[in-house]
Amino acid sequence: MGEPRGEQSAKAGALRERRSQALWAANCAERVLPLFEEQYPDDNRPRKAIEAARAWARGEIKVGEARAAALEAHAAARAAAEHPSACAAARAAGHAAATAHMVGHAVHAAAYAAKAAAACTVVGGAGNAEQQREETDS
Repeated sequence: MGEPRGEQSAKAGALRERRSQALWAANCAERVLPLFEEQYPDDNRPRKAIEAARAWARGEIKVGEARAAALEAHAAARAAAEHPSACAAARAAGHAAATAHMVGHAVHAAAYAAKAAAACTVVGGAGNAEQQREETDS
């Protein structure tokens, strides 16, 4: 017979929320993606994870595909352990894609994006030296 109408509506609402959170998480991760790509220009796993989060949110891929992309981004993060901002950026991408599996991952994407940005500022990473020069020259 199927589920009662209220249950169907609640599930549809939860799915819409998860899709919205996946897009938000992908946006967070994308903002710090250059910190990873600067260090590892030939490794597209975090970018693919962000793309997977968005594709899942649009209904173009299944959860399992997004999870696989998330796992690949986390593998890239492990490989980038010596560069804290790059590692955190890859983790942000992994959590963005993992939001397809569980909405709780979205907040971790944002937290890792913030961590990536903070690590970049602390260690003078991507773009920071140029920004400091511009501020000093003005």
